[in-house]
Amino acid sequence: MMKNRNYPELKPLAVTFALGGVWDTIAGFLYIFAIGSGRNIDHPPMDPFYSIFLGSFFLCFAYLQFMSALNIRRYALNVGCLIIGRVFYIVLLYSHMVFVPGFPDTFWFTGIIDGLLTLGYIALAARGGLKAGELFFPSLQKN
Repeated sequence: MMKNRNYPELKPLAVTFALGGVWDTIAGFLYIFAIGSGRNIDHPPMDPFYSIFLGSFFLCFAYLQFMSALNIRRYALNVGCLIIGRVFYIVLLYSHMVFVPGFPDTFWFTGIIDGLLTLGYIALAARGGLKAGELFFPSLQKN
């Protein structure tokens, strides 16, 4: 069994990762209760089923971030997964805003927030001594 050690150099990453969970919790509640056709935000139009479906994923991501932040070294792979996911979202969002005619720019600010979180994850992981392999590949050693 792996001993739970304090890694003070990774505390800023853990806090930032938990803040990402707060952001995803906000997004989850927005998608569940405010975004969708006939709701407060209905541009782009979206069937309420899909907005609730997306909201449930955001809440799952938030939970994953909160729990991973409690032992960030052990769950560094989750940081890498969120880096990949947020980068994909940012590229997808802004490419649609630029290249798809009529695509609304309603959520431009989310790309900025997700970009700042991603840069924070990368910078704080590097500063805390995590290597790219620890972020993007599961550990092969037994715990």
